[in-house]
Amino acid sequence: MPELPDILAYRAALEPRVVGRRLESVRLAAPFLLRSVDPPLSEAETRRVLSIGRIGKRLVFDLEGDLHLVLHLMIAGRLHWRARAAPVRGRSALAAFDFPNGALVLTEASSKKRASLHLVRGTEGLAPFERGGLEVLECDLAAFREALGRENHTVKRALTDPRLFSGIGNAYSDEILHRARLSPAKLTSRLTAEEIERLWRSTRETLEEWTRRLVADAGRSFPEKVTAFREGMAVHGRYGKPCPDCGSPVQRIVYAENESNYCATCQTDGRLLADRALSQLLRSDWPRTLEELEDRKVSRA
Repeated sequence: MPELPDILAYRAALEPRVVGRRLESVRLAAPFLLRSVDPPLSEAETRRVLSIGRIGKRLVFDLEGDLHLVLHLMIAGRLHWRARAAPVRGRSALAAFDFPNGALVLTEASSKKRASLHLVRGTEGLAPFERGGLEVLECDLAAFREALGRENHTVKRALTDPRLFSGIGNAYSDEILHRARLSPAKLTSRLTAEEIERLWRSTRETLEEWTRRLVADAGRSFPEKVTAFREGMAVHGRYGKPCPDCGSPVQRIVYAENESNYCATCQTDGRLLADRALSQLLRSDWPRTLEELEDRKVSRA
């Protein structure tokens, strides 16, 4: 799912292309995409884009007449800049937003169509999309500490909870926790004051670093290949590969459609975190440490 740095990169690429220009038409290839009925989508057409905002992981196109198009890409939604009146076809194509200078095409490479589009009126229409999460790049340590302490979750879950923190998902939370040298499974209630400050700094540094990098790339060309697995990431999507800091193989925990990637040496004092499905299956055979895991690999070779 596109997260804060990715959404800001999309915004940086879109602003010079669409702000100040009229949205000539919206072509829907998949009717399910539109999740609102009042005002009708036709009211957005011919209106000028005044600005592009963000609410969490949603892009907001602010239009003349106090109308707002709210687009949530979900996991597999992606944006593409095409020639004017480009065709919208193929199983992944959902919609095209036509402008005088080109077409913004929305695709979703998944059989589970989850991307959504709303047209709302006024600031009151935007209110339901506000989840209450803290904007980490704008907060101080005290505000971060307060948000982190609202509920007792694992630190991984807390970072990705949109009610606590805005715009952080599976990918960047892995990178944040690796930089902070914290286990994704550690409970927030057990974090020391020093660990909380380290996490706050790591969160800001990670998001700022990736935002700078992706926005710079978006200034050169439209971000066509937004992915959760980026070259230069330390642990996310790098299961089995060496940690860039210590060389130990990156580990993972798989749950539902998500996974946590971490370095056992850097983050958990060498302990392997229990993958719920595998650890229940293997029970006493589940390796407890990185050394035990490596020993078993050698014995089976």
